[in-house]
Amino acid sequence: MMSYLVLMNLFLMFSWLEEVTEASLTKPSFPEATAPGDIIIGGLFPIHEAVEDNTNVYSISPPQRSNCSSLYARGLTQPLVMIHAVEMANRSPMLSNLNITLGYRIQDTCSDVTTALWAVQDFTQSSSACDVATNSSQSDKPTMAIIGASSSEISIAIARELNLLLIPQISYASTAIILSDKSRFPAFMRTVPNDEYQTRAMVKLLKDRNWNWVGIITTDGDYGRSAMESFVTQAAQEGICVAFKKILPDSLGDKQKLNTSINQTVNSIVNNPKVKVVVSFAKSSQMKDLFKGLYGNVSDRRVWVASDNWSTATNILEEVNLTDIGDVLGFTFKSGNVTSFKQFLKDLQFRNEENINSFLKKFLEDPNIGNITVAVQKLLENTNPDMVFSIQLAVNVVAKAVAELCGKRQCKNATDIHPWQLLEQMKNITIEMEGVNYKFSTSGDINLGYDVLLWQEKELNKTVKIAEYDLFNASFTYIHQNLSVFENVISKCSNSCQPGEFKKTAEGQHTCCYECINCSINYYSNNTDMVECYSCEADEWSDIRSTKCNPKTYEYFEWNNGLAIVLLTLAALGVLFLFLISALFIYQRNSPVVKAAGGPLCHLILVSLLGSFVSVVFFVGEPCNMTCKVRQVVFGLSFTLCVSCILVKSLKILLAFQMNLELREHVTRLYKPYVIICVCTGVQVIICTLWLILHSPYKDKVPSPKVNLINCNEGSNVAFGVMLSYIILLALVCFTFAYKGRKLPQKYNEAKFITFGMLIYLMAWVIFIPVQVTTSGKYLPAVEMVVILISNYGILTCQFMPKCYIIIFKKEHNTRDAFLKNVYEYANKSSQNIRGLSETKPVYIISNPQLVSAENAPNVPAQKEK
Repeated sequence: MMSYLVLMNLFLMFSWLEEVTEASLTKPSFPEATAPGDIIIGGLFPIHEAVEDNTNVYSISPPQRSNCSSLYARGLTQPLVMIHAVEMANRSPMLSNLNITLGYRIQDTCSDVTTALWAVQDFTQSSSACDVATNSSQSDKPTMAIIGASSSEISIAIARELNLLLIPQISYASTAIILSDKSRFPAFMRTVPNDEYQTRAMVKLLKDRNWNWVGIITTDGDYGRSAMESFVTQAAQEGICVAFKKILPDSLGDKQKLNTSINQTVNSIVNNPKVKVVVSFAKSSQMKDLFKGLYGNVSDRRVWVASDNWSTATNILEEVNLTDIGDVLGFTFKSGNVTSFKQFLKDLQFRNEENINSFLKKFLEDPNIGNITVAVQKLLENTNPDMVFSIQLAVNVVAKAVAELCGKRQCKNATDIHPWQLLEQMKNITIEMEGVNYKFSTSGDINLGYDVLLWQEKELNKTVKIAEYDLFNASFTYIHQNLSVFENVISKCSNSCQPGEFKKTAEGQHTCCYECINCSINYYSNNTDMVECYSCEADEWSDIRSTKCNPKTYEYFEWNNGLAIVLLTLAALGVLFLFLISALFIYQRNSPVVKAAGGPLCHLILVSLLGSFVSVVFFVGEPCNMTCKVRQVVFGLSFTLCVSCILVKSLKILLAFQMNLELREHVTRLYKPYVIICVCTGVQVIICTLWLILHSPYKDKVPSPKVNLINCNEGSNVAFGVMLSYIILLALVCFTFAYKGRKLPQKYNEAKFITFGMLIYLMAWVIFIPVQVTTSGKYLPAVEMVVILISNYGILTCQFMPKCYIIIFKKEHNTRDAFLKNVYEYANKSSQNIRGLSETKPVYIISNPQLVSAENAPNVPAQKEK
């Protein structure tokens, strides 16, 4: 292996010596543009777009430089910018005061890495030869710095070779992120930011426009793959999905391979109709072929987001219309004033010296050019302001570094200054252009920022700057606010989920492809494209597909409720009837009907019914702890008092008419009406007191889907049941006693009406129990109100209405004589009915002693039959 390396080195050395002997003082063997100077700057520009493919797989020929093809007018303007910048620098006091001039050697990369390496070899051989022959000619002066290249892939390749001699390289357009790594590319610098900033700006543009379903087109090289990787990574972080990725061949020489890739890309675009935004890092010539392929195959307009690679190449629309492909948004580097350069082009003289202007000569020979006027116009049309500014900035950096370095030492001789010394000086340079200071970052980049251009439909080669992007704030400043052309562009795999919905992504699909699911009850979403619904708080509610939670309203049996008004009206009428009846009974207190009805007990019953009617009021309105306690206790005590009074009346009827003499004598001793009433009512007082002490009713809040129901919790259903059961027990006793006395005189048969009243009460409360158990909601209090009113009106109707009818409409029956006559007839009828009874069983017919005073009692002897 070592012997092989030695032989190779000897071969290269002899070949080099032969070339130096024969060609060092002659013109170069390939086209270049040169100018003499004390400090020589190299220039590498893509004056041609491709090289001829002379590869023969069946034979191997000696290595040689390939011929270039496809003259690139846009690339030709770039070396002219360098020439103009060098001339401007030489005329500046910065160099003229030192009597130092810059020269240049400009070569064509032909957009090809190998061709660029040939050029770099030529530059570095001149530097090496200078170390041997210190008195070399002007053309063999060492190249102290190189401006270029445009392509990142070419810059990466030549940077590795330039690292060997630490020759400074300043690119004006290479943006690959890898070139910021100073451990691998210590001599590389650039006057533009790296692609990470550009892809970040693109992602922000897409995010701001809600375009989350995009396609990517790039080239197969270090630049293209690096840019695509950076874009995909940052897009994923912002929720932007890539529908397809198409990689075009970096070389333009193999037309068949290029056309195949173009056709595949066209198919991908056509087969993804929802992709309305395509991000492209491809070359301008590739985009030209792509637009040709799309012409006639797509009907929908698309938005093309162009990288700096082709963002200003409006000449690609020469064969298609912008309306046929859509809208183009291009990202370009910050630019400056290009007026002086355009004047330079207009004043340009097409001289015929072979080497110095060989590129211009070839350009003038193009059949499409023909004359100088057309040539100048073509160059003006293909001038990129951002490229002009970046190249001028690169030349000025070299010029200032030379000025500062040569201000301290002699620079006339080739050995007075070395490339690595110039590199060290350039890294610390602060350059001022158009009133703005620029300085290289630690990564060797000058981060200018970006302009966003919109291609115009009506004018070819016309773009309008619509926004500026600040790298440090990561924000856009829009110059033209009217961007309605993009308002209707929707580039999404799935339509946005509206508020009230959330996104559900199927497994294995892009996160941007989803279905919209409605938020369920008590869940909501208040924004578009939410990934989940939020839960409502405990005191809030929402329907299906809600955008917000509604506060739960507090619901109870309101005063203004229609049913409440009806029930309260009935209660008020009941109270009115009570007062009217009470007034009537007081007025007729000495009449036989009132005395037969119980006299003072009637008023006590009316007072108890008044309490029962009043208790209805506490069932309406927003409950509180006090009303919850009062309403049941008031009703329970009032109705117990009422039933107790009726019980006493029922017992008295039995004593008067239906009880045999022996039993009557025993019961009469125990018959103390008011004592019985107090005892019966006292038992209920004890029940209610224990209820209030142990498990008192209280205000309760019952949550439901949309409202919070405020009602009264009885505290203890057992206590509530005991209270009602006690009243029912008394009512059953009353019913039993009254039923036994149902055959009293018809006109004064109070037992029959007591029977009906108790029967109505019992039926009402028997119905109430299952209804109470099965009913819920704010109308639950109304159920008990209805039962209370039915019970009250039942007693009021059965106990007092017949008597009021006799008092008011049948006055002839409300006399002492009519009553005694009725009693006598009843007694006589009863005596006839019992003649058939057993003689061993005595039966007694007793008149009501309370109706007639003892001194006025008629002489109606009791009849006893055996």
